[in-house]
Amino acid sequence: MEFVTSIFQYIIDMGASVMLPIMIIILSLCVGVKLGKAVRSGLMIGVGFVGLGLIVNLMNDQLGPAAQQMSERFGLSLSVVDIGWPGMSPITWTSSIAIIAIPIAILVNLIMLALKWTKTVNIDIWNVWHITFTGAIVFAVTNNYWLGILALVIQAMIVYKLGDLWGPICTDYFEIEGLTSPHGTSAYLAPIACAVDLAIEKIPGLNKINITSETLQEKVGVLGEPIVIGFLLGAIIGMLAGYPINSSLMLGVNMSAVMVLMPKIVKCIMEGLMPLSERAREILTNKFGNGEFYIGMDPAVLLGDSQVVTAGLIFIPITLLLAVILPGNRVLPFGDLATISFFIAIAVGIHKGNLFRTLVSGTVIMALTLWICNQAIDWTTALAVSTGSVSAGSLVAAMDQGGSPLTYVITSFFSGTNFVPALIIGLFYIVCILCSIKVSRTRKAAIEAAEEEWDEEDDYALAAE
Repeated sequence: MEFVTSIFQYIIDMGASVMLPIMIIILSLCVGVKLGKAVRSGLMIGVGFVGLGLIVNLMNDQLGPAAQQMSERFGLSLSVVDIGWPGMSPITWTSSIAIIAIPIAILVNLIMLALKWTKTVNIDIWNVWHITFTGAIVFAVTNNYWLGILALVIQAMIVYKLGDLWGPICTDYFEIEGLTSPHGTSAYLAPIACAVDLAIEKIPGLNKINITSETLQEKVGVLGEPIVIGFLLGAIIGMLAGYPINSSLMLGVNMSAVMVLMPKIVKCIMEGLMPLSERAREILTNKFGNGEFYIGMDPAVLLGDSQVVTAGLIFIPITLLLAVILPGNRVLPFGDLATISFFIAIAVGIHKGNLFRTLVSGTVIMALTLWICNQAIDWTTALAVSTGSVSAGSLVAAMDQGGSPLTYVITSFFSGTNFVPALIIGLFYIVCILCSIKVSRTRKAAIEAAEEEWDEEDDYALAAE
C-alpha cells in the first residue's frame, strides 16, 4: 500500500502538465488506441496545459497585485487573506487522507459506472484535490479518519453526478461534445445559476435582456470584440488599482492576450482528448449498452469561451465590493481573484453566454462563497495547522473549496456544528439541484431535437441526389 501511494504522490508532484499526459497515454493504450496516436494525444494535452498554466500564471501575476492594490487603495481592512486554490491545493495534498484519495475516487467512479449511476468517466485526476479537501477538512475537524474517508466518498459521488448534469451544457453551449467538467468551483456552484436562470425566465422584461459579446459587437462594432473587451477591462482594473497610465495599458494588453490565446490553447487540449474520448465511448457503449458517456475534464477547458473570461474580469471588482458590504465578512479576496472565471464558467454556459444573467447569478454565487468561506475559516485553519503548513495562531481562508456549499454542509453534518445555517444552505442547494436537473434535461432535449433535424436534412439531401 505504501509503495502504491508513493507512486501516486510522485505523479501528483509532477503537476498537471506532466501527470495528465501520462494518464492520457496509459488510458489510451488500455482502451486500444495505437501507441503513436496515444503518445501524440498525451503530448498535445501536455502542451495545452503548459499553455493554460502560462495564461493562468499571467493572470495571477498581473491581476493579483492589481487586485491587492485596489483593495488597499480603497481602504479595505479585512483580517484574513484568501490564499486561493494555489495555496489550498498543496495544503490538501499534504493531508494524510490525500495518499489514498485518488484510488478511492477512481474506485467510486468505476463502481458508479458499473451500476449505471453515472455517465461521467473522470480522467481529471489532478482536480481530485477538491474531493480530497472535503475529506481532509472533516478529518481535521473531527479527528476521525474514517469519517474523513466517508466524506470523501460522498463528495466524489456528488461530483460525478454533477458531471452528468453539465455534460449537455458543455455540448450545447461550449461545443465540446462528449466532455464535461465535474470538478471544482465551476461544477458545485453552477446549480445556483440554474435556479437564478429559471427565476429570471419568469420575470417579464428581465427575461428579454440578452447581452453577449456578439450583441455588443452588433451595437458597438470593434469595441465589442473579445480582444478589445479584454483590453478595456484590464486597463480599467489597472486604473482602479491606481496604476500609472503606462502600467494600466500594459495590463489591458495582457488581458487582451488572455482573451485571444485562451481559446487557441483549449483547442490543443480538445484535439488531444478526441482519440481517447471516441474510443472510450465505443467501449462503454459495447459494455453497458448506452452510448451516452462524458469524459470528465478540468474546468480550465471552459475558459476557451470569451464570455467566461470577460465575466471573470468583471467579477474582480464586484467580488471586492461584495467583501466590503457583506455583513461580518473578514476575508480579503486575493488568491482566487485572478481565476474567478473558474467560479462562473459553467454558469455562463447555463445562461447561454448572457452576461446580464451571469452577472446576476455570479453575484449570488460570489456572495454565498464569501459567506461560507468566513464560516469555514476555523476549519481551513485546522487543516493547514494539522499538515504543518502554517503555525498555530495563524488564520487561513480559501474561497475555492473553502467556500463550497457541499463542503460546508458535509463538514457541518459530520462535526455536529452549524446545524441551522447548514440546514438552510443544504435545503437551498437541493432546490438548486432540482433546478439543474430541469435545465440539463431541457438542454439535452434541445440537442436531441437538433440532431434529429440534421439527420432529416441529410436524408432529404441524399434523396434529392
